[in-house]
Amino acid sequence: MSKLSKLNASNPKVWLVIGVGLAGVLILAEVQRRRITAKNNLKEDFGAFIERFELLPSPQPPPPAARLLLSGLTFAVNDNFDIKGYITGYGSADWKRTHVAAGKTAVVVTTLLRSGATCLGKTVMDELGFGILGENKTYGTPINPAKPSHVPGGSSSGSAVAVAAQIVDFALGTDTIGCLRVPASFCGILGFRPSHGIVSTVGVLPNSQRWLASDPSVLHRVGHALLKLNLLEPKRTRRIIIADDLFQLSKVPLQKTVIASNVPSLKSFHEESEKPQIGISTLRALSSAMLSLQRYEFRTNNEEWIKSAKPKLGPDVSNRVWAAVNATQEDVKSLYKVRMEMRAAVQSLLKWPILHSSGIPRKVPAEYLDRMSALLSIANMSGGCQVAIPFGKHDESPISVSFIASHGMDKFLLDTVLDMHSSLQEEVSAVSSFSPLPYTNGNMDAAELLKEKLIVLMRVHLGLGFFVLLVSWINCRPFPTTVPLYLNRGNAAYKGKQWNKAVSYYTEAIKLNDANATFYSNRAAAYLELGCFQQAEEDCSMAISLDKKYVKAYLRRGTARESLLFYREALQDFKHALVLEPQNKVASLAEKRLRKLTS
Repeated sequence: MSKLSKLNASNPKVWLVIGVGLAGVLILAEVQRRRITAKNNLKEDFGAFIERFELLPSPQPPPPAARLLLSGLTFAVNDNFDIKGYITGYGSADWKRTHVAAGKTAVVVTTLLRSGATCLGKTVMDELGFGILGENKTYGTPINPAKPSHVPGGSSSGSAVAVAAQIVDFALGTDTIGCLRVPASFCGILGFRPSHGIVSTVGVLPNSQRWLASDPSVLHRVGHALLKLNLLEPKRTRRIIIADDLFQLSKVPLQKTVIASNVPSLKSFHEESEKPQIGISTLRALSSAMLSLQRYEFRTNNEEWIKSAKPKLGPDVSNRVWAAVNATQEDVKSLYKVRMEMRAAVQSLLKWPILHSSGIPRKVPAEYLDRMSALLSIANMSGGCQVAIPFGKHDESPISVSFIASHGMDKFLLDTVLDMHSSLQEEVSAVSSFSPLPYTNGNMDAAELLKEKLIVLMRVHLGLGFFVLLVSWINCRPFPTTVPLYLNRGNAAYKGKQWNKAVSYYTEAIKLNDANATFYSNRAAAYLELGCFQQAEEDCSMAISLDKKYVKAYLRRGTARESLLFYREALQDFKHALVLEPQNKVASLAEKRLRKLTS
């Protein structure tokens, strides 16, 4: 009798072979399904959300009534907006752990729902709103859709990313010292900062509210829903003003002050070595006052919780938080006096918008933080409204310009953006291709050239009737993350059981350094959790090729091979691990188990 004829239905070995074969097919199918799901989730989410849910809008009124203003639009909110039934986490796992679910939804969110919009969830933010980069130790850093290798900016990082990735039509964030304007600039979207005190803050942890959108008409509609603006308010005569003092931040050799010299209380904030009325020193003093006020208000609101909970925060945020909590008592009256005088000065000078660019370059040295804070402090300390507008790219990184209007001119600013946005975007490429203007006695540098180009653009396309205070800063792009940062993000995501995000971060680390065995081995661990056993095996093989003594890589490859039913190969991996670490319990148990299966 031939061997083939022995394989009949009554032979138990046949059923064993068939069973193993079917199991292999099912496992491979499941691996493929999980792989596709993982890729889709990563693409759809970009790491922007902490929690996904759906809050449905109010029902549409019956005809002939007009549809609700925000009908059909979706939005997301920062993790410091109250949503009934959810804990407001403030971007911090420790804050979330020590607080209970909100009993009511924030007024501003309720307003949007009643206006017809649908809320899709809560987004990642810097811990306690105290960062500017968009990084988060617990939840990881959202991926900047405009440039994935660069940070998204913060603290409203997840909200900016959700809009830039077109997951939602608009999003709510908060902004204390630029925490929404910066991510709007970094992610290449629109960001609006309303006048101080205009929008309700009931149900929002202390901060100033802002919103983001990718389309000017959406920004305009949201503004009218939240600000309850008069649609028929007339426009007024406008003209151009150029603030040369702010160009000193780009090293233009001019010593004029236009904005901040009418704020006498700033004298006490000047450094002793500086002459009080030179433009750049005045702006630095304004920045110093803004940061002091931020520290004071943060300490007032959160000192008790910080000292009792002792939260585990990312290093940058932790340094800022404890510096604020441990700061000596400020002369609070002088801080608020500066803000009052600054509002009056801008109201008197401006009455209408300021155009300027915002953002920070990669490395955040003190010099650039000073420049960023100085530019951001104008709207903060005057209480005016501001909008960031995408202005193309520089070195393939998004840059932004923005308009600032004096307090209460929110409708005018929103209308202006809607009117001029398309013309501005059409001319972005033209501005970038302008031939250099001639140098004048060697005194005209790149920043001065940029200023001249922007002036030409505004005059030609917005008309001399447009009243703006024009300022600029060429270094206004997001900065790249580093290999250790990606590794730390991946580890945090893995620890938080966010396997898809971990894979993404380890992949970015590998792109920057493909000769590090740890990156491959760590990504393999995340792949194992996702059930992507073949990718895990490949990564471990690469790690072992780079480091023959990497025990974790042998253990993980053995696990992957065992899951793929390659028992003999898996057994060899666990044996290798035991040779390198004879006391390794995981390898020892696996080796005994596989020896029985292969005998």
